[in-house]
Amino acid sequence: MEDYAYILDVLPDGRPDSKRRFRREPVVYGLGIEEFKIFDMEPIADAVINIGDRCYIGKETEERTQIDHVRARVDFVELTHTAQSELAFVLDEIVKESEEKFIQFYNNAGPISRRYHSLELIPGLGKKTMNVIVSNRPYSTFKEMEEKIPNFRNPEKYISQRIENEIRETDQKYRLFVR
Repeated sequence: MEDYAYILDVLPDGRPDSKRRFRREPVVYGLGIEEFKIFDMEPIADAVINIGDRCYIGKETEERTQIDHVRARVDFVELTHTAQSELAFVLDEIVKESEEKFIQFYNNAGPISRRYHSLELIPGLGKKTMNVIVSNRPYSTFKEMEEKIPNFRNPEKYISQRIENEIRETDQKYRLFVR
């Protein structure tokens, strides 16, 4: 269950391609912080909501200040172009906020099979880099990873790219972060 979401797009007059022309409902698209689910949400009337805002969507209705309720979970292809392009920026923010969680992934990632390691699922990581990452464990920060591993810059970007790939392509065999 997601408690917080980042806003990807706000459509105060609803989607322009909506079948209801005369009574369009406002739409807010958001990305859950823990499980990376994409939501279609109903905003609270007259609430100020901006793209990139972090808002509460949990069970405690009295704590909600921007979102009234979550209407449905949606797929990446159902998002507006703005929401799709905003996804990468929001993911970067989430990964930086949860640095400890993703450092633990780098520290604890193991093999999937005898020939395939879970670190190889990260875009841009090959066997050589993966072996250097594994041999220099443990890490406490992304900065420490950059210092210990030559030519490995911005380890948080690799994670956010993998999360974005899992969100975009729903038919992947292995999932590391998205449920």
